[in-house]
Amino acid sequence: MPWDFADGLPIWRQIAVRIKSDVAGGRLVPGEKIASVRDLAVQAGVNPNTMQRALAQLEQEGILRTERTSGRYVTEDAAVLEVLRGQLASGIIADLYCKLRAIGMDDDQIVAAVAAWKDEG
Repeated sequence: MPWDFADGLPIWRQIAVRIKSDVAGGRLVPGEKIASVRDLAVQAGVNPNTMQRALAQLEQEGILRTERTSGRYVTEDAAVLEVLRGQLASGIIADLYCKLRAIGMDDDQIVAAVAAWKDEG
């Protein structure tokens, strides 16, 4: 089943973000071998070159590593994974903050709303 891609951001970047989210969320675990470029491209419904570009970016960032004869694996480097989670969290928080400011909330109201939500959950 093809992945769902939005307009406005290159598909290879959207693929990289999805894989980062899967790694940070534990859907891809440290040390896990990921599918081949061709298999992932078929799953996502994209050109293999597009998938290769996304995976190369993730390798450059240290999120994936390649073993010459056996394929690509999710990093087991705890520091890299912690940085990844922090980056994703910052993006989510920034998006939420902008949306709450757009509806007229000030910083104190935002902090109070988050605290109230946390206490309810």
